[in-house]
Amino acid sequence: MIRLHNIEVSFDLGGGQEHTVLKNLSLEVERGQTVSVIGSNGAGKSTLLNAIAGTVPVRAGKIFLDDSDVTPLPEWARAMYVGRVRQDPLAGTAGDMTLLDNLALAYRKGPRRFRIATPPKFAREMADKVAELGMGLEDRLRENVSRLSGGQRQALTLLMAILSRPSVLLLDEHTAALDPANAEIVGELTRRFIAEFNLTALIVTHDMKRALEQAGRVVMMHEGEIIADLSGAEKEKMDVAGLVRLFKKVRGAEYAEDRDLLI
Repeated sequence: MIRLHNIEVSFDLGGGQEHTVLKNLSLEVERGQTVSVIGSNGAGKSTLLNAIAGTVPVRAGKIFLDDSDVTPLPEWARAMYVGRVRQDPLAGTAGDMTLLDNLALAYRKGPRRFRIATPPKFAREMADKVAELGMGLEDRLRENVSRLSGGQRQALTLLMAILSRPSVLLLDEHTAALDPANAEIVGELTRRFIAEFNLTALIVTHDMKRALEQAGRVVMMHEGEIIADLSGAEKEKMDVAGLVRLFKKVRGAEYAEDRDLLI
């Protein structure tokens, strides 16, 4: 569960000036719900995820994860609640370490339900989990991650994100840098992991078609605010053209070109 109450995030620009990125934003996402987050450039989508993860501090408001107030907690302390995958396939893994070492770091994040008895046992457990990715990486656990393709690294990052059993999954354009085939593979793995572990997920995307297909709820942002929140029958009857019309209606006719919308 995610509950944001009137959060505000501002950045100091120097010279006594500051830029407010999130403005009195409130949002509640139920346990197990997947929400697509769309919006114009600079709308605050990534900052929203950063605020939840603790990467950036909030100036005002409260953040609750699983009914716990995590507002004062630093990023490392929120790791027990949050798994995250960024757009860059290189960002979520340590390239100069082996797959097994990367998995071990992710596995030990947060409280453990049981201890790793021996390295061989752990290696066997990780081989079984990596095999679920369907990429043949279970035979490459001793190789450095730098030798993997972008799609393989992103799939591994996704596995690492859920390995410590978080309740919240934050995905920031996590398929945008991949070719269509790998994007589909990672997208399918995402859907499977979310369902299997009953994760609460926020997925930032620029792809409006994907936004509608991957989630039962779509939140539209602009200039640090939520300007539309679609779910149920309203979301089911929505299409890409409808999203563009909605954005124009809410934000005004100055956004006349479709290419300037929600990208």
